[in-house]
Amino acid sequence: MANTLLPIEERNLTPEEVEHLDRRRRRGQLFLVIGCQCLIVFTLVTLWAGQDWTLSPGMAHPMVYWDAITGTLAAIFLLNGIRLRRGSNEFISY
Repeated sequence: MANTLLPIEERNLTPEEVEHLDRRRRRGQLFLVIGCQCLIVFTLVTLWAGQDWTLSPGMAHPMVYWDAITGTLAAIFLLNGIRLRRGSNEFISY
């Protein structure tokens, strides 16, 4: 009997296709981890970015730029990680 937890398109895959699917999902898990780490850094840097925004003269706001970069990276990695992990119904722990 077929495993009903698997999506229909994944029930009749060849071994090579299963390996490719596993690699894609592992890469997605990696991107989710990197995205969460960037999100933590983004949250912590936000504390300094507010002070930098109010106290730095002119356009020299390096912490604001760093905060924008880490926030953008967090969003990119999290969205790509969710996209690559689609269809997985298990928790992968390494």
